[in-house]
Amino acid sequence: MWEAYRVKNTRPTPGQLREALLNANSVAQGTDVGRPGLAAVCRVILAELAAQHPGGSLEIRVPPFAAVQAGLGGRGDHTRGTPPNVVEMSPETLCRLAVADLSWTDATAAFLVRASGIHTDISAWFDWEPHILLEPGDGLPGGQRQARIG
Repeated sequence: MWEAYRVKNTRPTPGQLREALLNANSVAQGTDVGRPGLAAVCRVILAELAAQHPGGSLEIRVPPFAAVQAGLGGRGDHTRGTPPNVVEMSPETLCRLAVADLSWTDATAAFLVRASGIHTDISAWFDWEPHILLEPGDGLPGGQRQARIG
C-alpha cells in the first residue's frame, strides 16, 4: 500500500490515515521507516489536509515527497502557477506536527517551517478534532488515544 499511495485528489481511507499516523509517530520518535514509508506518510497526511481544506490559495510542500494545494477558509482559489502562500517543511517536521510531538509555534520559531505569504499560519490545521481512534498503547506522545488527523 505505501509504495502505491499518491496524492490524487482523493481522501485517504481511515486505515491509511491510521497507518500513516503510527508511522509518523515512529518517525517523531527517531525510528527509520525507510524512504518509501516516509514518502507515503507525507503523502497521506498532506492528502488529508488538502481534503479538509479544499482550495488552491496555499501550497504545502514537503520535499522531496509531496506538495498539495489547499484552501484557507474560502479566501479564494489560485488557478495558475504557484499560489501566493507557500509553506514548506521537512518530512520529519510534518510527522512531528501531525502527532503533536511539535507545536506550530515551536516549529516556526526554530525555523523548521518556511512560510511565505500572508495566509500561511496553518497552526489550527494541526489542532483538529480527531476522528481516527488509535488503540491504547499505540505510543502517541502524552498518552493520547486519538490521532490528530481528522
